[in-house]
Amino acid sequence: MSKSRKPAPQDAWDGVVLDKSRGMTDGSNMYRYLTVRLSTGATEKIRVDRDLWNSVAKGDGIVKQAGSDPMRK
Repeated sequence: MSKSRKPAPQDAWDGVVLDKSRGMTDGSNMYRYLTVRLSTGATEKIRVDRDLWNSVAKGDGIVKQAGSDPMRK
């Protein structure tokens, strides 16, 4: 079983995009991922929607507030 990587609704964090990737991990759906260095210094790979994936580049800041989806700063 694979890890979802989708942020939980109650999560809150901010960070900087280090890398973008995408793949068909289940064989039929395209998933988009951002590798993010959080303000705590940790690095996380998170699943995001197409609009956010298309709108960010390496070095851009993103923020995730509790109760909302990640968004560009």
